[in-house]
Parts: sequence; C-alpha cells; structure tokens
Amino acid sequence: MADAQISIVEYRDIVIESSLEVMNAQVGVEKSLSEMKLARKDHYPSLTADGEFNTGFRRDGDADLWHFAVEPRIEQTIYAGGGIRAASRQAEIGYFSALEERRNMELEMRYQADYAYWSVSAMELYMGATAEYVKIIRSLYGLVKERYAEGLVSKSDMLQVEARLSDAEYSQIAIRKNYEVAVHRFNNLLGVADTSKVVLVNSIIDSLPILKRESAEDIIPRRPDMEIAQAAIRSAEQSVVVAKAAYLPQLTVGVMGSWQTYSPNNSGDTYLDGALVVGVNVPIFHFGKRRHAVAAARADVRREMNIMDDLKDVISYEEADGWSALESSYSQMKSSLHNLEIAGENLSISTYSYNEGRATVLDVLQAQISWIQIYTNAINARFNYAVAWSNYNKVTAQEG
Repeated sequence: MADAQISIVEYRDIVIESSLEVMNAQVGVEKSLSEMKLARKDHYPSLTADGEFNTGFRRDGDADLWHFAVEPRIEQTIYAGGGIRAASRQAEIGYFSALEERRNMELEMRYQADYAYWSVSAMELYMGATAEYVKIIRSLYGLVKERYAEGLVSKSDMLQVEARLSDAEYSQIAIRKNYEVAVHRFNNLLGVADTSKVVLVNSIIDSLPILKRESAEDIIPRRPDMEIAQAAIRSAEQSVVVAKAAYLPQLTVGVMGSWQTYSPNNSGDTYLDGALVVGVNVPIFHFGKRRHAVAAARADVRREMNIMDDLKDVISYEEADGWSALESSYSQMKSSLHNLEIAGENLSISTYSYNEGRATVLDVLQAQISWIQIYTNAINARFNYAVAWSNYNKVTAQEG
C-alpha cells in the first residue's frame, strides 16, 4: 500500500479481509457448520456390516476347515428420549454462535482499523504543526541574529531563541518517530511489513457526522455478544434435555441379514438368513444419577442467564461511556478550534509588536509556545472525536 491512496472505507475492508482473527473466526464457522451437519445425520438410519472368516488347524470328520459369515444390519432409532433432536439443535445453535463470533470480530477489527487510520492522520498533522513551529522559530531566530549583530538585542535573547529552536527541532524528530510507529501499525494491519509513507484520502479534520444516541433497548438485540449469550442459554436448555434422555427408554428398529456357510462346513454351501430386530433399553435404577445430571444441567442454564443479565448491564455502561466520550471530545474540538484562532491572532500581534520594538523576545516566545500547545490540543481533540465516533459505532454494533 506504499504511496497508494486509500480511504477509510477501503482500509477497513482490507483489514477485515486480511485479519487472522477474522480468518480464525471463519474457520470456527466452517467447523460449526460441519458439526451441525454431522449431528443431523443421527436422525437417519445407519448401515453396518460385520464379516468373519476363519479356518481351523484340525479337521473334524469330512468338514472343511474354513468358514465365513457376512452380517449386514440397518438400524433406525425411533425414540431416544429427545436426546438426538436436542443434540442436533445444540449443533445448530453452535453454528449460529460461530456466525455471531465472526461478526463480533469484524466489528473489533473495524475499530482497530479506524484507530490505526486516524492515528496516521493525527501524526501527519502533528508533523505539519511541528514543521510550522520550527519554521516560525527559525524565522524569529534569523531576525534576532541580525539584531544581535547590529547590537540591538542582548546575547541572552539570541540564546533563548536558539534554545527554543533546538527544542523544537528535537520535538520534530520525536514526532517523526511517532509517525513511523503509526505507519508501521497501519501497514501491519494490512499485512505489509514496510513503514513506507501512506497517502490517506480521509483525515481527522474531515467532518464526521453527529451520531444519534441509541437506547439500550435498541442496542442489545443487535449486539453479537448478546446474541451469543442468548444462544448459550438455548444450548444449555438443550443440555437439560440431553441429560434427561440418557435415563429415558430408547427404542430402535433394525433389519439384519446373514450370508454364511453351514456349520460344520461339509460341502461349502452357503445360505441366506434375516431377521427384524426391535431393541428396547429401559433404565430402571441408577441411584439418583438422572436427578443429579439434570440438576447440573439446569445449573448451567441459570449461570448462562446470569451471564446474559450481567452483559446487559455491561452494554448499558459501554453505551453511556461511549456517548459521554463522544460528547466530551466534540465539545473539546469546538473549543480548541476557537482557542486556536485566538492563539494565532496573538502570535501575529506579538510578532508584529516585536518587529516594531514594542514587545520582547520572551513575549514572542510565549506566544509561540501557546500557539503550538493549542494547535496540538486541537489535533488531539479531533483525533479523540474520530476515535470516540468509531468506538460508539462499535459499541452500538453499527457499520456507519
């Protein structure tokens, strides 16, 4: 992606597509799908066959030493206490949960992509602000140098400006390093190893829409983690059925046949035989094992319900915190922009006054420091708003 323009929407899509976490979630979906199909097969009859061939070492009269038998068997479970149906439903619930897990991971990676994208944008603005700051101080340093050479200012004034210039250049190096770190993370999410310059289509100075606050009642049904929690309850309820089924009567019906030699095998002739088999298994007494197994399964249901109730509270807290951060960062952004106008005007006045001999170097330096601090605050406020905007979309499970 080096030197190629990329928008925030394109970047999100590529990050999600190349994310190992999302890929692993997709593997989980495919595994759950196979498990669901496997569980459904238990509703169908099964066909098995047993075969036997043997030969003896000692002859018994005129009989041949060898003997074989082939016994195919078709069997269908008619009733298993609802255990097969419950296990199949559990597998379907597991597949649904896997789909929600993938959606949850996609939301997380979307937020990670936004954060990385806005970080690079913010670092670019920081570098621009720092470069402008260095330019302003260098211009002042040139002027002070000239006046020092003419004997109009003291050496102390020149040294103060020189020290400020050195400090600004040092900050410029640090900002450059932070930018490279941000680009590295940006490219790493894309699966690119280099730290080459990237060209962003979007910026944190672009106008982001004002989000409408969502109610918890609207958020909870569409959150993937809530869907997973509800699925866990349904799965636990099916486990209760499975636990009961293990101690209920089971009925199977089968047809079996056999093709084998006579015994003893006097002529090598074979014969066919068959039978209809009805199997009934009736548990009678297991020292209360059924009661304890069902009680344990029902305890799992209660636990999953408690987890879901706790998750509802967590979602409400996350929404409240996310909205508060969004409002706060928006207010800071508006305030910082107003302050930046004042600081810029103050810097212009101080610089003009110094040129006219009506202000000191310290006045100009103070105005410059104030300007860069407020400029940095403005960038930081815009970055915080962009991140808060992305986080609120994640909290409310929106794609906007």
